[in-house]
Amino acid sequence: MKLRDIFVLTERDLRACVHLNRDAIDIVEQAFRALASGKVIMPPILSMEIPDAHGEVDVKTAYIPGFDGFAIKVSPGFFDNPKIGLPSLNGLMILFSAKTGLVDALLLDNGYLTDVRTAAAGAVAARHLAPREVRVAGVMGTGVQARLQIQAAHLVRPFSKVLVWGRDAAKAAACARDIAAATGVEAKAIDDPAALVRESQLVVTTTAAREPILKAAWLHPGLHITAMGSDQAGKNEIEPAAVKAATLFVCDRVSQSAKLGELRSAREAGHLLGIDPPELGEVIAGIKAGRKSDEDITVCDLTGTGAQDTAIATYALAAARKAGSGTIIQA
Repeated sequence: MKLRDIFVLTERDLRACVHLNRDAIDIVEQAFRALASGKVIMPPILSMEIPDAHGEVDVKTAYIPGFDGFAIKVSPGFFDNPKIGLPSLNGLMILFSAKTGLVDALLLDNGYLTDVRTAAAGAVAARHLAPREVRVAGVMGTGVQARLQIQAAHLVRPFSKVLVWGRDAAKAAACARDIAAATGVEAKAIDDPAALVRESQLVVTTTAAREPILKAAWLHPGLHITAMGSDQAGKNEIEPAAVKAATLFVCDRVSQSAKLGELRSAREAGHLLGIDPPELGEVIAGIKAGRKSDEDITVCDLTGTGAQDTAIATYALAAARKAGSGTIIQA
């Protein structure tokens, strides 16, 4: 059998050549646009909860016509790991040739590529749904995505101030310091989530909340909300009444949001029954209308798609080849 080259890329390799920048945002936007064509093959997420270990595992994949490869991503989250000095999130991607099905690359990213593509998706949502002028951005949550979502959003909607809210005041303050250092923008922690929403034109929710942290009463004209924390049944960041009250509610994938995201919570509360909201790719492609006025209130629910994983994995392999990164094995 003929030997073939397989790239093996570690997290260190990938961090050196893949960055959260406009190129990463553009490749993720390309994946969303492709989803709207109806030609992408993307099976439902394989999701397994492991209550005994306070863990969960998601498997995602998608074939996108025109891309050289397709990725299969395995993404475990074991949330008691920090108690024993281990990260709660890790994972890897396997990139296969879209022509032969053979393995092209093994991306041992420990979740880094997922972090990048998730933040890039938030930037895509802001690019197409946020008002033209964003002076203040707010983020609810204090983890890695809180930091990255704001960094990505700043690339497409530059703002001059960031407000950070979290249940732990010390973590919120640390998050604000990191955001200020990364963006050069004034950032401060705030202890009132209602005030954060009231003062912001763009808000990103980045928590694993199971009870709404953003209330309908706080909505105001000219607000865009990107909700990216609800990716498992039972999670819910946005009060269902807020979804109903929004001028426009958009999903990354309706079928996923209806099962795992904010659309599920809204429908359980009796809203949007029998109605499929537009998908982000349809708005990007101009198939369905997005924001029509700076006074609109828009909400975008991001549950994370296999198309994003294929896009970022393909992008990462090309970047690694260009940089001469990684190890090549023959199999």
